[in-house]
Amino acid sequence: MSEKRKNILIFTGDGKGKSTAAFGMAVRAFGHGQRVLIIQFLKQDQSVGELAGLKQLGIGVKQVGRGFVPRPDHSAYEEHRQAAREGFSLACEALNSGEHDLIILDEICGAIAKGLLKEDEVVNALEAAPPVNIVLTGRGATERLIASADTVSEIHPIKHALAEGVTARKGVEF
Repeated sequence: MSEKRKNILIFTGDGKGKSTAAFGMAVRAFGHGQRVLIIQFLKQDQSVGELAGLKQLGIGVKQVGRGFVPRPDHSAYEEHRQAAREGFSLACEALNSGEHDLIILDEICGAIAKGLLKEDEVVNALEAAPPVNIVLTGRGATERLIASADTVSEIHPIKHALAEGVTARKGVEF
């Protein structure tokens, strides 16, 4: 039997499917009896299909985001930054609690890229975490985050129906 180790995976890029890939891992881990937690850093829509499905399975999802992040000079930016900080505090508690086998930090790469979280703090928390599987998602994964990971997948768009004017579809985009 192999020794339990920390395993960090990143799904990044401009294409569709980063969170979906992470949620697929959540279902897989849950199916093996593992304890799963998902913290969503930028999203706040409770009505999306994946949350309904994950909830029915009993997989914990905490949305700490406030939705679309405005520019830093906008009056609402600080509220988004504070929400991300609170979410990061929850993530650090979860990483060190020993209560989870898989922790997904959905859109944390985007939260760093938008200046809501400090890259150094996130990298330090990942380095200090005990053996646990950690998934980071979002656009703009930094070189330091990538260097800290064991597995990195970059998702590139080749073609997307939204670019052709097709509206978002239930069960596909949400």
